[in-house]
Amino acid sequence: MSAFTVRPLLEGTSLPMLFEASGSSILLSDALPEMRPEIDRHLRTGGGVMFRGFDLDGADAFRAFAGNFGHPLLTYEFGSTPRSQVTKGVYTSTEYPPHQHIPLHNEQAYTRDWPMKIWFYCMQAAPEGGETPIADSRAIFNDVPEAIRQAFVDKGLMYVRNYGNGLDVPWQQVFGTEDRAEVEAYCEKHGITCDWKDDGELRTRQVCQGAARHPVTGEWVWFNQAHLFHVSNLEPEVRESLLDIVEDEEELPRNVLYGDGTPIDDATLDTVRGVLKQHTVIFPWQSGDVIMLDNMLTAHARTPFKGPRKVIVAMAEAHGQH
Repeated sequence: MSAFTVRPLLEGTSLPMLFEASGSSILLSDALPEMRPEIDRHLRTGGGVMFRGFDLDGADAFRAFAGNFGHPLLTYEFGSTPRSQVTKGVYTSTEYPPHQHIPLHNEQAYTRDWPMKIWFYCMQAAPEGGETPIADSRAIFNDVPEAIRQAFVDKGLMYVRNYGNGLDVPWQQVFGTEDRAEVEAYCEKHGITCDWKDDGELRTRQVCQGAARHPVTGEWVWFNQAHLFHVSNLEPEVRESLLDIVEDEEELPRNVLYGDGTPIDDATLDTVRGVLKQHTVIFPWQSGDVIMLDNMLTAHARTPFKGPRKVIVAMAEAHGQH
């Protein structure tokens, strides 16, 4: 008898496909060899799979499971949000306050290097909210109006970040060092322009893709974080007070322009957000669930929640465009 069954988790969509244990006390790692061919197939076609009902005992077992897919787990380099390391190669999910919504995004799509695979392990499901919505990045690309899509493809995007000053993650945490020379070397290697400001803080600019082709399937995917980095992502009162503090848009903790340095208007990103909303797939977590995504084919998010919640993350298979 097979250790698992496979079916769509939600009616009407194959994202995600559910791999469910056929009995009790089946270790996820033990079932992996039998499941692997189907996992690979469904990841390539649907973009995401969920594992439910298997035994998985904590962060170290999760690390071993993710590591069994054949690629070393990645560190969270050049991060844009606060996270903590749980064990080697395993991190907390983004440590934003529970009341905040984290919009759909592909992991590290604001850079030119990203993981192809990402896993989320729900160690404790929140009693209310705290879902991890997902969406098909191919469908998003196809449904973004052609004029917007073409501008993002042709021009690319320039991400501007100002670190620290109590407004964003300190550069020391983002780059994992106190040494300016190490920061400069990292930036040079990754095509990032860096400037040390008079107050000792750092500003970086990097021109990246607005969309990308998947290296295996050849399909175009919407692959950027413009709608997160753009000033229009802020609530109006937060935007107003931030601009009062920094006085100049160039000093905002983060912003995004087209790759040629021209501004992106709010209406363009409102349109993009509408497409993202249209393609959002949402499901409740159960404690013990693991979801595995092809990070280029599938975007992820987080809903607000109440009560305790613990979801940890691992990433692997580095891919870059240089």
